[in-house]
Amino acid sequence: MSQLGTKTALDASSVEIGRQLHYIDGEFRAGADGTTFTTTNPATGAPIAECAEGTEEDVALAVAAAKRAFEDGPWPRMSAAERAGWLRRIADAIREHALDFVGLEVLDIGMPIRQMRLQADRAARNFDYFADVIVELDGRAHEVGSEFLNYSRHKSIGVAGLITPWNSPLMLASWKIAPCLAAGNTAVLKPAEWSPLTASRFAELVDDVGLPAGVFNVVHGFGERAGAALVAHPDVRLVSFTGETTTGAHIIANGAKTLTRYSFELGGKSPVVVFDDCDFERAVDGVVYQIFTLNGQRCTAGSRLLVQDSIYDDFVAAVAARARSIRVGDPFDPRTELGPLIRAEHYERVREFVAGAPGEGATLLAGGTVPEGMERGNFLNATVFGGVRADSRIFQEEVFGPVLASTRFTDEADAVRLANATRYGLAAYVWTQNGPRGHRVAHAIDSGMVWVNSQNVRDLAMPFGGSKASGIGREGGHYSFEFFCDLQSVHYALGEHRIPQLGSGGET
Repeated sequence: MSQLGTKTALDASSVEIGRQLHYIDGEFRAGADGTTFTTTNPATGAPIAECAEGTEEDVALAVAAAKRAFEDGPWPRMSAAERAGWLRRIADAIREHALDFVGLEVLDIGMPIRQMRLQADRAARNFDYFADVIVELDGRAHEVGSEFLNYSRHKSIGVAGLITPWNSPLMLASWKIAPCLAAGNTAVLKPAEWSPLTASRFAELVDDVGLPAGVFNVVHGFGERAGAALVAHPDVRLVSFTGETTTGAHIIANGAKTLTRYSFELGGKSPVVVFDDCDFERAVDGVVYQIFTLNGQRCTAGSRLLVQDSIYDDFVAAVAARARSIRVGDPFDPRTELGPLIRAEHYERVREFVAGAPGEGATLLAGGTVPEGMERGNFLNATVFGGVRADSRIFQEEVFGPVLASTRFTDEADAVRLANATRYGLAAYVWTQNGPRGHRVAHAIDSGMVWVNSQNVRDLAMPFGGSKASGIGREGGHYSFEFFCDLQSVHYALGEHRIPQLGSGGET
């Protein structure tokens, strides 16, 4: 059994902080110009560690290493089964050192430890899952009479730039790294500057496992320097990015000259549509879970609660009562359900949304305040607003915090109209016991994913991604390899089919 299953005691003082260096071509190294930045504890504001700050030179070294590993190394020339074996060794190593990752991420981003344990397990399972998928991935064959046998095959592409967010850094990085490497590509990971710790620990793990040098690289730093250099580098063939929509637009602009292939999972303002025939208690559970887990800092958060008129008052009151009972506190305390927001500047942005909502007609029903005795960190009580107008900022813009905006609707058409009334289209949630209506509404909502009578329960075999301003492309299951592989068509002549003879003097 892994450490995750056998050891439960963990606190901030017991977390070992290693070197926060770049990992390039199988070596840990400081930045080219020696500069660093500080990562801080969101529960206290205290500094945790100094981290190497990546520059254009650091990115160039990492991309060059990844390119050598792809062009001259064994990685893309291994069989799928051989690469799958490496992925399974990485998965085993994550499980063996699970408590390291749990402790580092709780310290770095403030995720409650009871939730982070599940994230660490998911990271390991991602590597196992894509190891299974890659060995079963195949193309299609098509026989054209007796003249041709045509078939398609998946082919490695080259160097991938993987840019990950700060809200669930280990799990979301594994979601990109695993299929990227499984496909035979090499990678340069640029983790979010607000959450570098687990990326550094993962690089140590990869190094210990003995993955060939240059196959996986890490460059820490800021989007404006390291991230921009990575997406604009002419030798980077793929960019997979999860983050904010405006940043995604900048990445497309920066990489346009190189015709880089993109996969973007961007912002969200996901609706939860609750009809009056729902299972009331289960729907309340789902709504509360979907907005207040991961400290409300999740791309698929159900941040807009749309409830049918006839049950609106009772349902929103029940959600608000549950919100007032959510335990806010030290993320290392197993009883904590809601931890601090990631960074002081993000915390202030969320509080600005809260402060401005009443001026746009919303009524504060729960939270909106700093928990007593927790003024030092970035803590905010679980917050629920009622009577939110569709044209208000808190309805339209991604808050990315533990803040729920509630709005009433009259009928099915009104519910769909409100659900689609933002520029985002990542996820949606529908609660009804009317089966045909559940399908109709799910189909009518403009979002990449819909859950009916459920919170976000991830199926790795299904495509993940958004519509409208929430993304480009899909990842997950074999859909990941539509991005991380080139699909090559081979046309093989079986006999001597007719070839026109231009320039022969005869008829062509």
